[in-house]
Amino acid sequence: MEFSEYFPVWGSMTPQQQQTISASLVSRTVKKGAVLHSGGAGCTGLLLIKTGQLRAFILSKEGREVTLYRLFDRDICLFSASCIMRSIQFDVTISAEKDTQLWVLPSDVYKQMMEQSACVANYTSEIMASRFSEVMWLMEQVMWNSMDRRVAAFLLEEAAIQAADRLPITHESIANHLGTHREVVTRILRYLQSEGMVRLTRGAVELTDRAKLETLGSE
Repeated sequence: MEFSEYFPVWGSMTPQQQQTISASLVSRTVKKGAVLHSGGAGCTGLLLIKTGQLRAFILSKEGREVTLYRLFDRDICLFSASCIMRSIQFDVTISAEKDTQLWVLPSDVYKQMMEQSACVANYTSEIMASRFSEVMWLMEQVMWNSMDRRVAAFLLEEAAIQAADRLPITHESIANHLGTHREVVTRILRYLQSEGMVRLTRGAVELTDRAKLETLGSE
């Protein structure tokens, strides 16, 4: 598969613009756990995923993480190139949750394309608006939902991503996604287990009653 098949507005660009992008693209393969972009350290560039899964998260001064969103096949990450947006800077870290193949387009090249092509500029605005919506949704969850509801909702989301009821995930990892402490997650998971919603084993959580979890996560 070529970049042109993954980039929705490719057909609206001029041949010269397409050639500029093609000449600037860098294809990368990264292993699970690799960090592609770290906080405010430079401007990595636009990331477009061929296959795999990335995680965008922020890190508090105390070292606690909270997931902003995940990226999957064909998704584009702009926060790794936030320097192209005037007056917008994000200290977001991007890491690989699975072995991932992707393209990296240098920030200066993509900025040039935005300035030359209204289609690219509009597409960029749509992506950024979508990401901001996800961040605002997260803020609402943090501010208004109890942690047990957030854990239930996270488990259901993870089960949908993995297409499985048995999730190979640690309490520490769940805590990192939700921006809380491992002990808090452990206490909630034990409660969910006592209610028959999950079964806990070493390094894994198995969903045993989706209906109850869905009810709790949507309350």
